[in-house]
Amino acid sequence: MDIKSIRNFSIIAHIDHGKSTLADRMIEVTGTIEKRKMKDQVLDSMDLERERGITIKMQPVRMEYKLNNENYILNLIDTPGHIDFSYEVSRALKAVEGSILLVDATQGVQAQTLTTLQMARDSGLVIIPVLSKIDSPLARVDEIKMEVSILLNIDPDTVLLVSGKTGEGVNTLLEEIIKKVPCPHVEDHTLLPQNSGRALVFDFKYDNHRGVIVYIRVIDGKFKKGESLLFAVSEEKFISLEVGIFSPQEESRDSIGNGEIGYIVTGIKKPGIASVGDTITFLKNPMPALAGYQNPKPVVWASIYPESQDDFPGLKQALGRLRLSDSSFSYEEENSGSLGRGFRCGFLGMLHLEIITERLNREFNLELIVTMPSITYKVQLRNGTEQIVYSPHLFPDDGNILKVYEPWVNAKIICPSIYISSLMPFLYDHEGLVKETDNFGDNRSSIDLEMPLRELMRNFFDDMKSITSGYSSISYEIGEYKEADVVRLDIIVADEPMAAFCRVVSRRKVEEEAKQQVEKLKDIIPRQQFNFKIQGKALGRIISSESVSAFRKDVLMHGSKMVGGGDVSRKKKLLEKQKKGKKRMQANAKINISHEVFLKMMRGTNN
Repeated sequence: MDIKSIRNFSIIAHIDHGKSTLADRMIEVTGTIEKRKMKDQVLDSMDLERERGITIKMQPVRMEYKLNNENYILNLIDTPGHIDFSYEVSRALKAVEGSILLVDATQGVQAQTLTTLQMARDSGLVIIPVLSKIDSPLARVDEIKMEVSILLNIDPDTVLLVSGKTGEGVNTLLEEIIKKVPCPHVEDHTLLPQNSGRALVFDFKYDNHRGVIVYIRVIDGKFKKGESLLFAVSEEKFISLEVGIFSPQEESRDSIGNGEIGYIVTGIKKPGIASVGDTITFLKNPMPALAGYQNPKPVVWASIYPESQDDFPGLKQALGRLRLSDSSFSYEEENSGSLGRGFRCGFLGMLHLEIITERLNREFNLELIVTMPSITYKVQLRNGTEQIVYSPHLFPDDGNILKVYEPWVNAKIICPSIYISSLMPFLYDHEGLVKETDNFGDNRSSIDLEMPLRELMRNFFDDMKSITSGYSSISYEIGEYKEADVVRLDIIVADEPMAAFCRVVSRRKVEEEAKQQVEKLKDIIPRQQFNFKIQGKALGRIISSESVSAFRKDVLMHGSKMVGGGDVSRKKKLLEKQKKGKKRMQANAKINISHEVFLKMMRGTNN
């Protein structure tokens, strides 16, 4: 296949703007999958993606399309839309030459759209603006077309209109991709050594039988089965067991060459060898590594422990396997006096944390204890030393602290103008400093602000959506560290501090937070055979407390008949015996809190 007939592109958009549905119609129109095998979200392979209706992992697919009697290869990489998975988007953009900027005709440009658009521009990609959901009765086509044209400084008539639901406009879009997206750049092969080449690793996954399978974009040269290859950065040698393309399932080929997107089966089963951004080259004629990707920086930390310490090796293996399919989270081993051995893990956001813990539970059948998510604090102690604290339960006591520094974020919120007055008190409550408000299209405004990352994690997204009836969006990037006035809040259950529920909160809100957490846990935690207390402790004292009453078993009843008939002394004896038994249970009380309770506390819900 001539390289001039190849077009590599991605779809970028805000979450729920119809990326996966549009990808479905493209696959259907090009006949990549037979109609009888088509299903919704065909590129979303995980059950979690289907259940939540979101894309979590990027997914490549190769389509073939005929235009003016010429055959073209269209390599699409479908990308996630949620801000937590922007690292997935950044990797996909390095492997393509063009991008479809998809905007929902019912919602307009959102904050995350601006972030991904800037990433595409920085990568030098050709941008094709497209409106989706034009068949919806709520679509505001002319208004949103004008919004997009102002954003991109283009003629509104050049904005394409499509419906992923009906397929309207999809053929026109495919033709526009062929016309506007350039074919891959070709190096001058007279300057290359014979039998040489390079491919950029933009993703990979692990297979129990075939080892690491790397997803590559071939920059120059040709790769075949059975060749001796090399990871340029890790310097690991291997023989290619299979090469192929995505259609969208893996389909083996004799070779993949210049400009193509495909995969190579390496057979490597050792963890830590393959990495995103590495370069694959030939062992005999190795070439220097390509410019790869910056390593993602975790912004949210949480510790994960197995409910049973017998499952620790299984958890370690599971994290290693997940790391092979998601290189953006990190983990390292740690020990806790009350929870035993576990791992401190870094994530790109709260949704990322939730997805990883859910996958560990589903795919590896692990029952887990997940600590309350936290961020990184820099703490100056009174003895002159400085600590970097990742876990709330390791945060020093208030009396030992001189100063605390925490990360802030620079954020942009876009919402209808009528909600601005309702949002301002909410932003103040979350310690937000509004820098600028501006008009953003018809009847919409944008708010630029700074705020602590800690406050962004305090149910900010859900509360903001609730205040604005779902018509707001936010994007953010990590800024600098600033001084913070925060303290450690411990939650104590049956006189035992629960490290998993420990958190760092603002000093001015510590009493309010303690009361909320204690009441929430009381509503969630199952009752026991004995009474126990749930307490919130901070600043060296108990500041909130709730009692959980015991189940009461009627020891006077046996089946349907009363024990002892009307004998009062017999009844008293049985009740006294029950009372002593409950006292013994309370003295040795140890409450096992289930995985579901931890998840509900993390999500901030009682459901």
